[in-house]
Amino acid sequence: MLEVLQAAGEEFETVVIDGYVHLQTIIGKGLGAYLHEALAYGPPVVGVAKTLLTVADRFVPVYRGKSRRPLFVSAIGCPVEEAAQCVIGMHGPYRLPTLLKQADQCARTGLKASCVAS
Repeated sequence: MLEVLQAAGEEFETVVIDGYVHLQTIIGKGLGAYLHEALAYGPPVVGVAKTLLTVADRFVPVYRGKSRRPLFVSAIGCPVEEAAQCVIGMHGPYRLPTLLKQADQCARTGLKASCVAS
């Protein structure tokens, strides 16, 4: 992840990841917490997870579209409630925001030119 962010050649205002920011203290940190620490300029990191992880901590369930299944939003560097409202407001009529769906597809198929151009 760090290589991809560094290759962009700019500092991001916020980074959104597929996963959790926080895990229960006895387990350790979530991916988002490690990323936040690794980025010297310290942007807020917002985690959006599609499934409930029992060892996750400090997240807010978010409902989008007509889905009855929530997304689980966590954050570091900004209030989690603010991050949740931003995820609710992201583009797309479905449970998963458009950009997260595109990123998920790119991750599953490998980073193809069509993913980079999007």
